[in-house]
Amino acid sequence: MLSIFDQGPPPPCPAPFNLAAHVLRHAERLADKTALSVLHDTRTDDWSYARLRQAILGTATGLLETGLKPGDLVLMRLGNTVEFPVAYLGAIAAGIVPVPTSSQLTEPETARMIAELNPAAVLRDADVACAPHPKQIGTEALNAMHDLPPSDFAMGDPDRLAYAVYTSGTSGKPRAVAHAHRAIWARQMMVDGWYGLTEDDRLCHAGAFNWTYTLGTGLMDPWTIGATALIPAPGTDIDRLPDLLARHHATIFAAAPGVYRKLLQGRDRLDLPALRHGLCAGEKLARALHEQWSRATGSELYEAFGMSECSTFISSSPAHPARGDALGQPQPGRRVAILGPDGPVPQGEPGTIAVHRSDPGLMLGYLNAPDEAAARMQGDWFLTGDQGAMAIDGQVTYLGRDDDMMNAGGYRVSPVEVEAVLARYPGIDQAGAAAVEVKPDTFVIAAFYSGPRELDETALRAYVEANLARYKQPRAFVHLPALPTGGNGKLLRRALPAYFKGPSR
Repeated sequence: MLSIFDQGPPPPCPAPFNLAAHVLRHAERLADKTALSVLHDTRTDDWSYARLRQAILGTATGLLETGLKPGDLVLMRLGNTVEFPVAYLGAIAAGIVPVPTSSQLTEPETARMIAELNPAAVLRDADVACAPHPKQIGTEALNAMHDLPPSDFAMGDPDRLAYAVYTSGTSGKPRAVAHAHRAIWARQMMVDGWYGLTEDDRLCHAGAFNWTYTLGTGLMDPWTIGATALIPAPGTDIDRLPDLLARHHATIFAAAPGVYRKLLQGRDRLDLPALRHGLCAGEKLARALHEQWSRATGSELYEAFGMSECSTFISSSPAHPARGDALGQPQPGRRVAILGPDGPVPQGEPGTIAVHRSDPGLMLGYLNAPDEAAARMQGDWFLTGDQGAMAIDGQVTYLGRDDDMMNAGGYRVSPVEVEAVLARYPGIDQAGAAAVEVKPDTFVIAAFYSGPRELDETALRAYVEANLARYKQPRAFVHLPALPTGGNGKLLRRALPAYFKGPSR
């Protein structure tokens, strides 16, 4: 049997359609219900669905009154405040195309974006770095728009451009990924395929308002369902999260693996009586961390795999838990395959994870780089650039990025497999693996790890010898105070070899 998951397509996206209208579809029915609570130590800033809808549609009116037109691009340079999602959805409601960006970007980085996109305006917090642009709309002006008469939703073709988001750039130059309004319709497949989310849930996301993971999983998806979103106030220390989760009766918690790792440091038990389960995405979740969380809380973690070009489409869920080290399975409604050079590979064999071009969540393309999008297609399949293997039951095991795969002694080895073994060793908080050059054209696998102290190398060698085939075993072990990560918290495997001080150096 070939590695193809296909249980039928999702229901078609209705037309006419507007992404923001879909997110707010329950807002009038649930007008008095709390849509958002910003959690401070001693208080909350609560937004009802009525207040949220008014602010978003008032912003839509205000943006149009500045002279912006449907189809115009606006670059978002806003901080970690509720103004970010309000402005984002306000723009989309009006048919304007927002491009959310990380507040950590520098002025030169934003200059390149402005040159590439030629946005009609920049939505700007004065405290956030940004290159010059002739039309900047500040936060004071944006806040004043909240009380304007509400705009109508700009309805239209669900395939038209709704927003763009930049890739992390970990596999090359960051690209602006163009998404259609139908992208929010596709996210319904995550509700049962990952979240297990209901209208009665209180979902807390640990990330910032201006992070796309928070924007989707932490805000838009709960609002689409009619649930309550909980977001810790900007500047909240991670150590405060367990208390906030318990005090505000969070039923679902979402974060990147690094947050779960920090929450468990020095703790054997977390008392979270209302918590049903946690959600994890952003990088591969180590099995040891998953098990540690389950012991400490009595609740499960459900992991998801996705990318800027298609959000998350493979996941575990309460209805379909992952088996062993697998990620989970493609969400119902998705069509996913594992491809080799000649098409889908037999079940169990490694290949490139691919999603079918018909997926409603798949991007429209890269702005100003159509050839790059075309180059990532293999027939009807979009190549993710990530390696995986699909079992007979559809469960997918993640094997790492194509360009992260290690070659030592002629064997291709997944760093994820090596890291999963290392992560189970006592005293290792986080592990990374990479091929390093020990002499010209000779590469070996090196293990990099963080933890309270450097570990005995003889014991580490004995451990990996007992748990990994010889060609997969690290030949060097490097202790670091912390492993290198990008702005989104993902491990930067490409940066690891620079920390190796081997004989060739």
